[in-house]
This record gives sequence, C-alpha cells and structure tokens, in this order.
Amino acid sequence: MKDNHPDLWKDCFPIPKQESHKYDRGHAVIYGAPELTGATRLAAGACARIGAGLTTVLCTTETTSIYRTTLPAHIMVRDNLTYRDPRITARLYGPGGLPKDCKISLSRPAVLDADALKTLPDTLNEHTILTPHEGEFKAAFPHIEGTALEKAQIAAKETGALIVLKGAHTIIAHPDGRSVINTHATPYLATAGSGDVLAGMITGLLAQHMPPFETACATAWLHGEAARRIGPGLVASDLPEAIPQILRDFA
Repeated sequence: MKDNHPDLWKDCFPIPKQESHKYDRGHAVIYGAPELTGATRLAAGACARIGAGLTTVLCTTETTSIYRTTLPAHIMVRDNLTYRDPRITARLYGPGGLPKDCKISLSRPAVLDADALKTLPDTLNEHTILTPHEGEFKAAFPHIEGTALEKAQIAAKETGALIVLKGAHTIIAHPDGRSVINTHATPYLATAGSGDVLAGMITGLLAQHMPPFETACATAWLHGEAARRIGPGLVASDLPEAIPQILRDFA
C-alpha cells in the first residue's frame, strides 16, 4: 500500500486547453436530497469549484424552489429526475438522501455516498466509487471485518467498485488490488458536511474524465490540503472556496 501523494496522480489531473468549452470539461449531475438540501448544495458547490464545466442538480418539484433560490447562478437546477443528456459525464447519488423514485444509473462514472450506500445496485463496476465512513461501511458490508485497509480491499474486490473508506486516515482501494492511504488531512475535517464536499469533488474530477482511482486519490489529498490551509474554525462550506488557490499549484 502506498501513501497518497500528488506524484501518484498529478499527471492525470485535468487541465483545460485554451480552446476548451464547458462540455469538454464535463457535465456532472447531482441528485438533490429531499430534506437535507444543504448536503446537496455543498456537493454541487465543490463539484463546480474543482472544474466541472457544468453542474446540474436534479430534484423533485417539491424542492425545486429551495435549490433555485439557494444555489449560485452557475449551477443549473432541473425538476426532472429522469433528465437525460448524452453529454453527462458523471453522476452523484446520496448526499443528504435520495429523492423519491430516484433510480441509480451506472451508465456513466458515478459516486454513491450516504443514503445511496443503503441499497447498492446488484452490479457495480470500476467506474463507480463508494464513499462510506466507518458507520456506513458497517451497515453496507456487515459481514466484512478486519483493519480499515483489509475491509476496503475486500469490499472493492467483492463489489468490483472503488472504495473510499473515510476516516482520520482514508483508504482508497481498487478492485484490482491497488490501495492507497491518505494521511494528508487534519482533525478539523471532523465536521458536518465535509463528506458531502468530498463526494462533490470526486464527481467533479470524474466528470472531467480523470481515471477513477487517480480521482479518488487526488480528491482525498486536495480535500485534506484545503482543510490544512483553512485550519481552526473550519466549516464545510469553507472547503470549496479554498479549492481555486490549490488548483493553481497544478495548472
């Protein structure tokens, strides 16, 4: 197992070309929570900040007005859970809850977080990233025991998906056996909503066609770096605002 470091993924990091347009940079879709809408807003903000060319929140008619009045103008809102666009390049399900009647599609790279981990699709793939914390992992995989590394590796092999097992030291495990530990973090990340930001960051890089394993490693490190730069007093909504300064180091 390797320690996470930019050398592992910086060569894959998406840098827009001079002639790029928004769809070259990807279209990310996030399914809006029915009640805990703040989680969706945190994820959407992080997704856009990390470079997705377009970020769209799909929700029900009951929550449309909430999202349209609270999200910034650069994030689109559609009250259509079955919205289809061939230019969609990544999807995020689960932060804050899943909308009623939301069907999980894995036809594009996808992130399954929080409530989306409660009932996993029967067939997953290596373009799908699961992002449980310890409690969510135990609920999703009650039969798996061992160290954090062992559990993440077993779950990745069993499901065929990537596992990002969040904690003080986050484990990233690929179904092919590759594993990385991220120690580049701070205890100030132990705050409500920081996981929603991480899920949005992962979705934003997936949308830009970064390979899933490198995406998971990069976002774990960048998430930790943002928290380190902010330090004491950090709240989750601070994290997306710290992203642009960090990205300059990779431009």
